[in-house]
Parts: sequence; structure tokens; C-alpha cells
Amino acid sequence: MILYLIRHGQSTNNLLDEELKKRTEPFSFDEYMSRRVSEPPLTENGERQADQLGTFIGSLPVAHLFCSPMLRTMQTMRPVASSLGSAPSVWVDLHEHGGIFQRASADGEAVGLPGMGRTEMAANFPGYRLDGIDDKGWWFGGEEDRAGCHARAVRVLEELYRMAQDLAADEAVAAISHGTFMDSLLKAMVGRIPGDQFYFNHHNTGITRVDFLPWGDKNCVPFFRYVNRTDHLVGDKLTY
Repeated sequence: MILYLIRHGQSTNNLLDEELKKRTEPFSFDEYMSRRVSEPPLTENGERQADQLGTFIGSLPVAHLFCSPMLRTMQTMRPVASSLGSAPSVWVDLHEHGGIFQRASADGEAVGLPGMGRTEMAANFPGYRLDGIDDKGWWFGGEEDRAGCHARAVRVLEELYRMAQDLAADEAVAAISHGTFMDSLLKAMVGRIPGDQFYFNHHNTGITRVDFLPWGDKNCVPFFRYVNRTDHLVGDKLTY
């Protein structure tokens, strides 16, 4: 099984972060937290990135599409699904670290929000498979901690191993997710104890390819072909 693991296009929160870091005064995490939104959409630049991603992925023999239930990944998936003529599935466990929440300051109490429900998703993203999502939404916590994110990454990796057993070696899956969760998932793949000693960084719509292949006496081993590929982006600067 070939896995293309992809970060979403630039969101309004990503743009806010970039703009705050460009200012001459020191970056204020409190200001960022007070101005970020819980469910950010793509920026115009993020939409262009998604279009270019769709053109690139459309040239590959990808048979299965997955995205997180967050707005920015579902928007990024649109041109990809259109290019391939395939219906994507929403995979809840691919969501970003933290879940859907609001927090007025860096040390303020997080208020959890449910995210989009089934009716809203179906209206805005017709054709997406929405198994396990109802009108109550999909997020029922406050703010997920890093330990919870790492544990979820292990759970997703276990499911990827199961999928690899059922798919041919050259059968491809594309999954659109989020930067911090992708870092946790790749650390799980390399058997790294969770921590912040290093970070697998991905630009917006950056692509990592991992092939799950038999090796020696093991049924399935991840082979890392490349990390954070961005050459599909033409004419725009890379964004984080």
C-alpha cells in the first residue's frame, strides 16, 4: 500500500500566525489564541494550493481518499476528489491536535465545540462519505492534550497496517490531515517515543509518501520515499 499523507492548504489561522511573526514586536501566543478561530477556512492562497495539489494527485493512481472532519481539510480535498473522480471518506481520527475548541488566552480554559454535523457537511461537501458522524457533530471534548494526540496517532497507524494487509503493494491511499497530528503519526511509524525533541514539519499541502511493504519476516514495514514534497506548488511562496 502506498500512503500519500498530506497537510491541508493555508488556513486563516495559519495566515494569522505568519502575520504576527512578521511584526517587529515579539510574537505573542496570547494574542494568537485570542484571535484564532476554532474552525478556520482556507485562505484564497490555500484554495490555490489545494487546486495545485488536486492537479498533482490527479495524475497519480490513487484509489482511496480520506480527510479529517475539519473544514480546512475538507476544502483541501475538494479539487483532489474532483481530479480523481472519487468520493472521499471523512476519517475523524485524522483531526488536528486539540480538536475543536476556543481559548481566550494561552493559559485560559478551553471550551470544546462539536464541529460540523452531518447535515452541514453533506450540504457543503456533497458526495463525501460521512460514516459515524451525526448532527451532534464529531468533537465532544475540551482541548485534546499532546498525549491524547500521540495515542490517536498510534490508533491510526494500527488501522493503516490493517488496510495495508487488504490492499495491493501498488494500491494508493491519500489522506489529508494536519501538521501536528502528522508529526505524531510519523513519530509513531518510526517507533519514536512521543516528545518534542524534533518535529516532522510540513508546509501547507506538503506531501509525504510512505509505502507499507512486507520485509523479512514482517508482514508490513513503512518505507519512507519522501517527506514534505511541495514541487506541485507553482508561483506561490511556501506557507506554514
